[in-house]
Amino acid sequence: MKAILLAAGKGTRISRMVQDVPKSTLPINGVPLIRHTVQMLLDERMEVVVCIGYQGNDVKKALEGLHVTYYFNPFYDITNSIASLWFAKNEIDDDMLIMNADVYFSKELLHKMLADQNEVVMAMDTGRIEVGDYFFQVINGCVKKYGKDLPRSVRNCEYVGLAKIDKIFNSKFVSQMDKLINAQQHGLWWENVLYSLTEQEDIHTIDVKGIFWSEIDYFDDYERILDYLDGKFEGQEV
Repeated sequence: MKAILLAAGKGTRISRMVQDVPKSTLPINGVPLIRHTVQMLLDERMEVVVCIGYQGNDVKKALEGLHVTYYFNPFYDITNSIASLWFAKNEIDDDMLIMNADVYFSKELLHKMLADQNEVVMAMDTGRIEVGDYFFQVINGCVKKYGKDLPRSVRNCEYVGLAKIDKIFNSKFVSQMDKLINAQQHGLWWENVLYSLTEQEDIHTIDVKGIFWSEIDYFDDYERILDYLDGKFEGQEV
């Protein structure tokens, strides 16, 4: 199985607090977030691919010594994650995990994702509806509506930032990604490939409510991870 991490973006919302530091390299108990994630994936015997762009050398330094394949998006400043993933599309040839590199999650959440048997599954949290970054309306376990500003009356969960795609689905995924890129839709997120298929395919979800996770969009998100680890692992090595 392969895992592709998207780590090319500038993170404009948090950049004023962390200056030129890629948010995926922020330290979590002394270990860069992305290194924590990649090591966890390698421990599961996955091949790991990282898409880089902004401050790519810093990301590489954070992963020094780990067996990782890199793809560089030279247009990271004027594109979004769909373009970064497109540069690595030839790697989409196996069962895949695709994720945003600025998400902290545990082995428990990872194992829950890996155990799911659907061809496509996106992680979501029904415990986070009032406040969040990106929301879904899920009906019968599948994504029906999605958006940052999805009305409270419609949304019933928050998207976590990672998805699992079975190799059976890869050709559909890559074909749809090519269509969006060829239509100059390079300002979309990589997840828009899946969103654009919701009317013709079942894009399943898995609820991780009760398992801690955090995507770092703002400095408060980063502090929430540190506070959580301080509380749960006080006096222990993480």
